[in-house]
Amino acid sequence: MAILTCFTAQRPIMGISDLAEELEMSRSTTHRYVCTLAALGYLEQSTSRKYRLGLRVTDLGITAMSATGLREHARPFLQELRQRTGYTSALAILDGAEIIYVERLLGAQRIRGRDELDLRPGSRLPAYCTAMGKVLLAHVPANGHRQVLADESLQKRGPNTITSKKALQHELDEVVAAGFAVNDEELAAELLAIAAPVRNGGGDIVAAVGLSANSCVIELSALVDALEPHLVPMADLVSARLGYRQTGERH
Repeated sequence: MAILTCFTAQRPIMGISDLAEELEMSRSTTHRYVCTLAALGYLEQSTSRKYRLGLRVTDLGITAMSATGLREHARPFLQELRQRTGYTSALAILDGAEIIYVERLLGAQRIRGRDELDLRPGSRLPAYCTAMGKVLLAHVPANGHRQVLADESLQKRGPNTITSKKALQHELDEVVAAGFAVNDEELAAELLAIAAPVRNGGGDIVAAVGLSANSCVIELSALVDALEPHLVPMADLVSARLGYRQTGERH
């Protein structure tokens, strides 16, 4: 398991020597473990004879997400949201400073090749430059997002990426007040998005529902005006499926 966690987005491919040095193990022991992981499908050998994560790891992640019930409960509502709006709908959770896609359904109102980022269940993105990520960061208990982002460098990803932690803090405060978040070309050029929180039975925010569109199709202000009335109630319905009841609401 320690070997698998050595692979990151920054270091997707590693050799036996790299792994042995990282884990302070002998090359022979590392090689033996790596061969076992490769035989089981958790690692794959590249043409350079180095290794990368295998698809079996993705299967485990998707299975883990499915086990929470989130995907099963949310999928019908994501399908309805996509049908109502025509835009791409998605569900994500927070893992450290990243979001993980639990589900993503492509909408009809998209420009092929321009607003499709090859995202699918299991895909990860930095939380600070996504609408769903900002929703989740804004609601980390006791201002925990400060600790989450303490060691993160806010790299510029799109034309309007927020790269100042002070500006991001102000943005997260606004997200809490508004009840939803937006992404104005912060992740990538021409990509707009809006997201709302999903709560569990204890009232904790455990996921976010989002809608994304291309700026060639709709402006951000129009996106918020058109989709926020659909998105927030739909996120509330997912929350209700997870057992959440608003104050005063009866079963």
